[in-house]
Amino acid sequence: MDKTTMQIRRYLWLWLLAVPFQGALAGTWQSDLENGYYQNPVLYADYSDPDMIRVGDDFYMVSSSFNVMPGIPVLHSKDLVNWTIIGHVYNNLPLEKFDKPSHGNGSWAPTIRYHNGQFYVYFCTPHSGLFVATAKDPAGPWQLEQMASVELWEDPTPFWDDDGKAYLIRGKVRADILYIHQMSADGKRLLDDGQVIFKDLDTQPVIEGPKVLKKDGFYYIFAPAGGVKIGWQAVLRSKNIYGPYESKTILHKGNTEINGPHQGGVVQLKSGEWWFMHFQDRGLFGRIPHLQPMTWHDGWPQMGKDQNNDGIGEPVARWKKPDVGKTYPVTVPQTSDEFNQDKLGLQWQWHANPQPNWYSLNQANPGHIRLYAEQNLTQFGNLRFVGNQLLQKFSSPSFSATTKISFVPKQLNDKSGLVVNGQKWGYIALYQTNDGVRLGAFKGHYEQYDDATVEMASIPAKLSANGQYDYYLKVNVKEGGEYQFYYSRDGEDFTPLGEPLQATAGVWIGAKVGLFALSPSINKSGGYADFDWFRMD
Repeated sequence: MDKTTMQIRRYLWLWLLAVPFQGALAGTWQSDLENGYYQNPVLYADYSDPDMIRVGDDFYMVSSSFNVMPGIPVLHSKDLVNWTIIGHVYNNLPLEKFDKPSHGNGSWAPTIRYHNGQFYVYFCTPHSGLFVATAKDPAGPWQLEQMASVELWEDPTPFWDDDGKAYLIRGKVRADILYIHQMSADGKRLLDDGQVIFKDLDTQPVIEGPKVLKKDGFYYIFAPAGGVKIGWQAVLRSKNIYGPYESKTILHKGNTEINGPHQGGVVQLKSGEWWFMHFQDRGLFGRIPHLQPMTWHDGWPQMGKDQNNDGIGEPVARWKKPDVGKTYPVTVPQTSDEFNQDKLGLQWQWHANPQPNWYSLNQANPGHIRLYAEQNLTQFGNLRFVGNQLLQKFSSPSFSATTKISFVPKQLNDKSGLVVNGQKWGYIALYQTNDGVRLGAFKGHYEQYDDATVEMASIPAKLSANGQYDYYLKVNVKEGGEYQFYYSRDGEDFTPLGEPLQATAGVWIGAKVGLFALSPSINKSGGYADFDWFRMD
């Protein structure tokens, strides 16, 4: 290739990186550039600690859920770029403490594998132990079992060796150590107490999230190190699964803007290409997945592109799509919902184990979801303790969410509306007072000894001809997470209510948007709200 051709190609590549992509599906981020390339992140949403596998021509990905239910979403793709949600590994965790919000607990860093015609997902909770779920179909149903009741285990991954022996490699919370256990061949039972296989505080501190593969006689353990916000991706290598292991850093921020590029899954395509999906911590958006090309050199993997010639890969912003042999339609995870089905859309999650008395879908009022004013003793509305919030992830750098509500209160302080939730929260809601129903905008945050929910502004609500309080509620979220609530009577002209607020992440999860209904009274209420639809734009 002559010098002129090299310069032309370089200028074309820089132009491609610089030109912003304008095409996107309503309500969510689109990674597929529809020109043979994709842009990172692949998903602009909180799919934390992603892991993925290829089975034939299909790819499946799972991610952490922590305290939200149903837990561990399963996503499907044909090309690693376009993804949709196909199910969850569990509807609820079979432990009483998850019947109420248990912030920061629940499922951490799952691993998905396919072995002997069966799908496996392994995960730990920090205080409840080790779990395994199995299924013939990754969309479910899954059978969930608790393998061990242990404290502070994290990030388990299975490995079946060529001789049929099965192993479990895992970490320990804040311990900077990786352990190995032998398992029964069916992957359902631990056979020993485990032993340390790697600890190096000097070069790979905060090592966690191991994923194992075997290639050319070497055992490779892909493991993030250095911490979520500033860390990197390390790889360990040994001829013996028990070690000793040598380590190498293969992906870091470098001169890019992608902080902490690590923790994810590796797949090889039928075409021979290798790819790595990792996350980036984006604060209020949670930990969002990026896709990196991966190659092998001198027995070590290399990820991304070594852009600053330091021998370590950096994340790419845009790249040629994976070679899967054909082009597939653009798809994105589900967001909007017309509530016309008998099952909740897979985008929805509750803040605790769901209960059947929380809602009625397409039954009490066909074409609507009815949220009941569930008793929750939260004074005037401290949402930290409210499990029956129907929420979904932020799915784009900026968006609007609109819903149509019909409010039917039955007693004082019944309340229902549209919420943006995190460690700080805001909502616009209809609520019953001694002087009638009002529409108000609220903000709040958690304080241990007080209810820190504050009403910013409110107006008297008006009855519709049907004798109910019918309103359109809307929130606009700007880039950076500032948001503003609006209301309307006709769905056309919207009026702001309250001051702009700043979205924040939750505990190990990104900010969420959705619907709620509650009664903060010692007396149970028969109040409810019917939501006709929820639309992201």
